[in-house]
Amino acid sequence: MSETIPNYRIQGATGDWEVVIGLEVHAQITSKSKLFSGAATAFGAEPNSQVSLVDAAMPGMLPVPNRECIRQAVRTGLAIDAQINKWSRFDRKNYFYADLPQGYQISQLFHPIVGEGAIQISLDDKNPDDKTKTIGVERIHVEQDAGKLMHDQHPTMSYVDLNRSGVALMEIVSRPDMRSPAEAGAYLRKLRSILRYVGSCDGNMEEGSMRADVNVSVRKVGDELGTRTETKNVNSVRFVMATIEHEANRQVDVIEAGGKIVQETRLFDPDTGTTRSMRSKEDAHDYRYFPDPDLLPLVLEDDFVEECRASLPELPDAKRRRYETALGLTPYTAGVLTAEVETARWFEALLGETAKAAGKPDADVAKQASNWLVSEFFGALNKLGKGLETSPIQPAGAAELLALIANGTISGTIAKQVLEKMLASGDAAGAIVEREGLRQTSDTGAIDAAVDAVLTANPDKVEQYRGGKEALFGFFVGQTMKAMQGKANPQLINAALKQKLG
Repeated sequence: MSETIPNYRIQGATGDWEVVIGLEVHAQITSKSKLFSGAATAFGAEPNSQVSLVDAAMPGMLPVPNRECIRQAVRTGLAIDAQINKWSRFDRKNYFYADLPQGYQISQLFHPIVGEGAIQISLDDKNPDDKTKTIGVERIHVEQDAGKLMHDQHPTMSYVDLNRSGVALMEIVSRPDMRSPAEAGAYLRKLRSILRYVGSCDGNMEEGSMRADVNVSVRKVGDELGTRTETKNVNSVRFVMATIEHEANRQVDVIEAGGKIVQETRLFDPDTGTTRSMRSKEDAHDYRYFPDPDLLPLVLEDDFVEECRASLPELPDAKRRRYETALGLTPYTAGVLTAEVETARWFEALLGETAKAAGKPDADVAKQASNWLVSEFFGALNKLGKGLETSPIQPAGAAELLALIANGTISGTIAKQVLEKMLASGDAAGAIVEREGLRQTSDTGAIDAAVDAVLTANPDKVEQYRGGKEALFGFFVGQTMKAMQGKANPQLINAALKQKLG
């Protein structure tokens, strides 16, 4: 049973204020070449090494739309159940772009390729179906990116790198439906997850391939919308949330001091956590939009749209629900494993390898594999500052370790030690166990002797246990396991203790 997300309020001197948030996310489309030219798009190339004559705006050069970029935009729209406009058009947005040689940007304003859609968010990690809200998406339009200006330490000279000039972007414009920094963070994470599942954008905000313009206004609860500010090019989820927190409180302070909020463009300073004014905000008519005379309208065939739809993978919400119903995972575990497409792929590969090693179907091994992955493996990787992409352990290696636990070769305690050694050395689990003599003992004689020694050393606790303090059973198990250096079979220890304490 879902419930709505509770309201977020800012307490001012004159009462409670509500914050209204909209995000314009610029997502670089995954493609090997730019939107209107054949120049490459690889990240980190030498400055100005990926610039065609079209990107440099040489006379007589005409843009030609990249089919793959259009396809990825359509696939993204379908993934958020948005309207696909089979007729769309490119417009020229006129503005002084020091890093865009043609002096205008080719974008879409009046007739975007994707219309209205929606994204569902949740603020409850334990149960993603609770505290939910649907955030409307107004449109997705395709446009070209600008280049990059760089200034030397002594501001006497500037340099321009045109490698990004002409790179294809999707601008994903939300409706002003978010009401807190947490909602905006959840929306951005969910959108990034969908883009990565679809494969239309890699979502690497630190590389600039996904960034957000943050629109914020405040109002007294129930009033009309206030004047908004736009904070440009915020490049992390954390910074987006910090921008909203600071900007909302700043606006409340200005209004309550008798001032007025002006519509303007601002920049976020991550060092201070504050925003500062950049320029007054232009409206659409200031850009003098008009249809680009060098480009015909885009007309999509039904077969093209259906091919895009058929190419979509299982998306995160559907995958999470399948994990819960078919594999019996908890909502929290299923949510963790499906939040990122790479995590889901890694888990499914582990599931296949584990089922193969155990000779059982996926559902029978899913709980053990998922719990180990979330509670043990991810924790160990975090301690080392690693992620799945840099882990020396691949699914087949992890499956070998789980098989050693399942067949009683090692205990869960010893498995943690083996995991640490695998991460440090890259060696296989079985090789580590044999080399270091970590096999679990099932020698009942040795276990009985260890249990007798523990009970003899703790007569007071034995008396307390027999007097009804049953919680001490765990103490006896732990002491026996410690005496046997973690190598004893826990089931046999339990059985021996129950018999001797009985």
